[in-house]
Parts: sequence; C-alpha cells; structure tokens
Amino acid sequence: MANIILLAVCLLAGIGLKKTGRFPAATPASLNAFIIHISLPALAILHIHNLKPDSSLVLTAAMAWLLFGCAWLLFGWAGKLFKLDRKTVGALILVAGLGNTSFVGLPMIEAYFGHGALGIGIIADQLGSFMVLSTLGIFVATYYSSGSVSPRQMARKVLMFPPFQALLLAFLLRPLHFPDWAVTILEKLGGTLTPLALVSVGFQLQFGGMKAMVKPLTAGLAYKLLLGPAIIYLLYVTLLGASGTAVQVTIFEAAMAPMITAGIIAIDHDLNPQLVGMLVGIGIPLSFLTLHFWHMFLTAA
Repeated sequence: MANIILLAVCLLAGIGLKKTGRFPAATPASLNAFIIHISLPALAILHIHNLKPDSSLVLTAAMAWLLFGCAWLLFGWAGKLFKLDRKTVGALILVAGLGNTSFVGLPMIEAYFGHGALGIGIIADQLGSFMVLSTLGIFVATYYSSGSVSPRQMARKVLMFPPFQALLLAFLLRPLHFPDWAVTILEKLGGTLTPLALVSVGFQLQFGGMKAMVKPLTAGLAYKLLLGPAIIYLLYVTLLGASGTAVQVTIFEAAMAPMITAGIIAIDHDLNPQLVGMLVGIGIPLSFLTLHFWHMFLTAA
C-alpha cells in the first residue's frame, strides 16, 4: 500500500511544483536525464545480478516482447488509417506497449497472489519489460522522433543508451559477489527512479487540451489495460493450453498500467509529452480498478 500511495504523492507533487512557479520549465528534462543516466543503470545492475532465470518461465519473459510487438503493429496501422502524426504513434507504441511491471506490478502481485509469486513478476520485468525498453523501445523512440535513421545511427543510439550499457555490464558482473556497500548504493540510486519519474510526469501533466487527446488516449489505455492482456490470455491459455499460477501472474502483469520509465523515454524524445503524461497519469489509477477484475477473471477461469 505504501508504494501505491507514493505513486499518488509524487504525481501530485509534480503537478503542485509546476503550479508554484518556483521550478524552471526545464525541470523535467533535468529529472529525466538523472533517471536515464543514474537511476535506470543502477536498477539494471542490481536486479540482473540477482536474477535467477528459470526455463519454465519462458512464457513470462516473452510476454512483454509480444505485447510490444502487437502494439507496434496495431498503432502503426492505426496511425496510417487515421492519419495520426508520427510522434503520437511513437508515444502510443512505446507507452501503451510496455507495462509498469515493477513498481506497480510487484506490489500488486504480492497483494493479489502473495509474496511467493514475486519471482514471476521479476522475470516479467527484468527479462521482459526492461530489456524491451532498452532495445526495441529506444529503437522506436529514435525512429518516431527523428523520422528516418540509418541502421548505423540506430545501432549507435541503442548501444549508447545508458541503461542498455548497464544491462550488458550487469551480465558481465553476474559471476562476482557484490559487497553489502555496493548493493546499498545501487538500491539507493535505483530507488530514485519512481519518485523522480512521477514528479517529472506530474510536472508536465496537462488536461487543458484533453479533448484533442481523447481518441489516442482511449486507444492507448484500452490496449494496455484490456486488449493487450486479452491477447496474451488467448495465446497462452486458449492456444497453448498453459495453466497455473505462473501463467495467471504473467497475464496479470500484462494488464499493468503504462510503464512510467517508457513515458520518460518518450518525453525525452519529444513524443507527444501531453499524451504521454495522460497515459501514465490516468492509466495508473485506472489500472487499480481493471486489475481487480482481471484477478477475478483469472482465478475463476
């Protein structure tokens, strides 16, 4: 419950700080830079080092890749059909295509499925959401923000993305034992991600032009909270016949609200920041309701 309250407090703090006028307009850019260069790399090194992959959880790790791929196909097609601008399409793919599988996902898993199911959530987050964000996510952000990018430029963008570099470093460091002081430092630095990210999103959250954003906002949230997890359910349960707690938790993770960090990357690439702020700011509280119904459906099925 404390984590959920923190989400609301930080989002409201960002909104309040903007209204006071005491912080410069460039505040979100500074916060985002800290998140991308410090918070995210610290989390990558910490969690990948401690991760214990399980071959039985391949479907769990694959979930985020499948959701992102479907979002890319769906919103890419919808963008052409409804003549949406590139930055709106990029924002929808990136933010509605990735779920908040850690800060919102893990407390929700513990609340609905118990502490023993947290390992499934960590696999979904680290081998799924975080790796997608660090590779395909940065690819989409770059492509839809700049228009056309050569393969060489794209590869350089991904390789120079600090969280991706931290991801590679984390795998190299897995055989080594981390001293307690190193773990503490990584935890403290990584712990800044969600508060700073939500303050940044709240600072940029605007409802003045909401009427113009209703259609893409509705489409993005409908995919992230309803259609996306339904696709995973049909694929895993109906077609593959998978069952058990691991599958239930995986689908539950697929139904999480839009990923805060993906929103930061989208804003950093100027992918319709107003839409991104609404997807995150509205999506998180709305997901508390939809997740309850997903849990009822999954445990009754």
